[in-house]
Amino acid sequence: MTQKLSCLFIADNAPITRAFVVASGLFTVFFGIQGRSSKLGLSYLDIFGKFRLWKLIVSVFAFSSTPELMFGLYLLYYFRVFERQIGSNKYSVFILYSVMVSLLFEILALAILKDPAVNLFTSGPYGLIFASFVPFFFDIPVSTRFRVFGVRFSDKSFIYLAGLQNVHLSCSFFLSRDTKSRFCSPLQLLLSSWKRSIIPGIFGVVCGSLYHLNVFSIRKAKFPEVIASFFSRISWPSMGTPPAAPSRNIVGNAPPFTARQRNYPSSMLSATEPTEDSIGTLVSMGFDRNSARQALVQARNDVNVATNILLEAHAH
Repeated sequence: MTQKLSCLFIADNAPITRAFVVASGLFTVFFGIQGRSSKLGLSYLDIFGKFRLWKLIVSVFAFSSTPELMFGLYLLYYFRVFERQIGSNKYSVFILYSVMVSLLFEILALAILKDPAVNLFTSGPYGLIFASFVPFFFDIPVSTRFRVFGVRFSDKSFIYLAGLQNVHLSCSFFLSRDTKSRFCSPLQLLLSSWKRSIIPGIFGVVCGSLYHLNVFSIRKAKFPEVIASFFSRISWPSMGTPPAAPSRNIVGNAPPFTARQRNYPSSMLSATEPTEDSIGTLVSMGFDRNSARQALVQARNDVNVATNILLEAHAH
């Protein structure tokens, strides 16, 4: 399991994401070894009765089960693209904002519901994960569309399915632990433990929406450069990749791509001319037209790959 987790930690130019993934994995493994993973969720009695405030911190990082951990870390790792897009300093604010506001919503919900159930809300960084789906929906373009049995899908569909699977796993773990049942339908899971994982997910989406709407100008806030530098030094090594350099907001500041064009074989640069739609997508993200076209040529008209190429060029 440690070997699998180490593969997820390779997040170039995303030291904050890397540090958060490492912390989440270590917290989950630590409490899992002690056999306390199933007791990490939040409940009304824990917060307002026994004042177990340490659970507020633990519930931000530790997942309740190994399947949740694997899907959760995969999503956190995938969403590193936002750190590379807006910079580590602003992404640190996004993480802190999502975690704190969603946790506040959960505490208010516990006070309102006053449900005596043990572990009413699941443990794990669901506030951050589901808050990240908002910029994923609005800011990440669709590069591939396809049909399965007449139903339209895109390359982004798999990320949405991973999020739903994480909710399903949380419900399944909770229900099987309480009922000792190995088989249950998704409807049973939803009806029996919908509050446990769906409510934290909704709170996360609300946090992401507030950030996207720039409430209180939150999108302009950022931590000092020393924060990203600190996490770059202490987080998991990147298997020989050069140290990550904190990037800045790409909008309006993307450098010419020609400076790095010489690093790639000329045969790749003679690929099919990219479409106007793909070029327009990258231009709308703040890149200049010539850089966008050259990146798409190298990426064979794959918008996601071209975006990563331009972000890496900007970081260096």
